[in-house]
Amino acid sequence: MSGAVVENLSNRKLIVLISFLLICLLGCFLLGGLVAPAPSNVQSVLATKCYDHGQNKSKFFYVRPSGGCDKIDDLHGPEAEERHITDKNVVFAFQLPIPRGGIELDYSRWMQNLIGILQIDVTYFKEWELMEPRVPVTIEARLGYRNKGDPDDEWKEYATSTEMRSMDCSPPERDGYLYNCSLLPLFELGALHHDYYLLNLRFPVIYENNRGLGPVADLWLVVINQNGGFTKVWLSLKTIFFPMVVGVMVWFWRRVQLLARQPTLLESMLLALGVALSTLNLPLEYLTLSFEMPFMLLLGDMKQGIFYSMLLSFWLVFAGEHLMNQDDNERKGLRGYWKQLSCVGVGCLSMFIFDMCERGIQLRNPFYSIWANEIGTQIALSFVIIAGIAAGVYFLFLSYIIYRVFRNISAKRQALPAMASARRHFYEGVIYRFKFLMLATLLCAAMTVIGFILGQVSEGKWKWDEDINLEYTSAFFTGVYGMWNVYILALLCLYSPSHKRWPSENAGQDETNEEIEFTPLPTEPSELSSLTAMIKKTATD
Repeated sequence: MSGAVVENLSNRKLIVLISFLLICLLGCFLLGGLVAPAPSNVQSVLATKCYDHGQNKSKFFYVRPSGGCDKIDDLHGPEAEERHITDKNVVFAFQLPIPRGGIELDYSRWMQNLIGILQIDVTYFKEWELMEPRVPVTIEARLGYRNKGDPDDEWKEYATSTEMRSMDCSPPERDGYLYNCSLLPLFELGALHHDYYLLNLRFPVIYENNRGLGPVADLWLVVINQNGGFTKVWLSLKTIFFPMVVGVMVWFWRRVQLLARQPTLLESMLLALGVALSTLNLPLEYLTLSFEMPFMLLLGDMKQGIFYSMLLSFWLVFAGEHLMNQDDNERKGLRGYWKQLSCVGVGCLSMFIFDMCERGIQLRNPFYSIWANEIGTQIALSFVIIAGIAAGVYFLFLSYIIYRVFRNISAKRQALPAMASARRHFYEGVIYRFKFLMLATLLCAAMTVIGFILGQVSEGKWKWDEDINLEYTSAFFTGVYGMWNVYILALLCLYSPSHKRWPSENAGQDETNEEIEFTPLPTEPSELSSLTAMIKKTATD
């Protein structure tokens, strides 16, 4: 009877395969740690205060070159009284990116996306009314762009919107100092297709809008973009791994189709996992170098979500199929795992709905944020906390299943001493290889869960708690990504049907030749794992 490659592959070939995959994994970590820059770049930009003489809201006020903004130095000093400055004729202008060393810079399409976080400096004066702990802020935002070769004053409108934000503030101890206020998420662009961007903000005091806001001294805009150098390294990995995974996946499925039986559940799940990984590896980001594709952030999240759901489901089936405490007639395919898979499906669907509620709407209005008000913040924060807890519980449950698998194998190893020497050595090798794969699965699951939780927490620094000080390194990004590819490539290779035959149960005690000859793929139905067969039917050689 024929088993899987993991059972019949010689030690020399197995060492070569594992060494090659480990070198690939090490290369991914080193590439991120030594070659790639930090995943993202953060800049703080101080607003230029412009005087709008005609209260013209269709006009763009720009900072560079001079002439596009009549600058105001102080909004609350003698100059303001002299020029009769009010909220209606003050425009805060941010021109991005800012120069460096006197050189005018521009954005590259390799940078992929841009996020803007607003910080409002409000001065505390005793003669002014004390601000409430939570202040509603109304912002009239207008975003424009231009490209190289365009006239300096020819800014085209990208998006405009009037947004409400809630800002938490606490007063300082001394007069004339600034309030300690929270950051406000302002906008998120899913594509950096243009060279320059211009943001104009107004704070109108109309009816009840902004009446609780104290004297604004300055505005700061924290802009975050993906580093172009990191994008190049990331896409290089995708370009390398995509054809590798597709090729191994096709090879794996062709070997399965040559068998005179239907594919097993584990083989079908491996194929689905390979398809999900290939979808994740597909380097669609190259298209953004030529076309404006603001939906790439949402599409990337969807690809990531599909891969996560498939990977988590596969681990449950992979460990469950090797519990080996069920009869064949009790196995009912995926229906036997409906409870576990339902939990994974509900969790992934919830994260998809949460993502669509924010980034889906941002395709139409980049200034929209689900974190803009208290209710939205509580709902979003609940999603993040529940997702983190669910990820931790999932890992504990998977660890428990793998522990049961190890315990079952240890209990069944008592049958090995009664076997012939060749068969005993064969099964001992299979057990050690299988335990190694299970430990690799547990390590991969741990890294995946840790990466998911850290990713959610690190985003919270700019959305719900600026006191969080957590940074991803490029090595962690590229290392975890390489680990997924190496792990799944190993499974596709090692769990493909073997064209060798493992020792039959009728082998005699005098069997001394342990070499297993090459034979064609079997035409009769066979099990995927000889280890499973051994445990289901104890040999009595």
